[in-house]
Amino acid sequence: DLLDFKREIITELNNLLTDKPQTNKWLKSTDVRKMLNISPGTLQNLRVNGVLPYTKIGGTVFYDHNDVLKVLNGNKR
Repeated sequence: DLLDFKREIITELNNLLTDKPQTNKWLKSTDVRKMLNISPGTLQNLRVNGVLPYTKIGGTVFYDHNDVLKVLNGNKR
């Protein structure tokens, strides 16, 4: 019984690890600046102008990973 249980756990863990890579849904400002290769001032302008939605908790600003990708894809040439 324990051997079967062990095999089930290992199988489930392997499935979780190989099905889809885990990415952070929320990014901090420094991560977004690196992704977009922009200065802190430019990132602030994107926030103020409503180009890049954000969430602020305490003193930390977070950005949804999908929103950052939309900004990147929206500016393709």
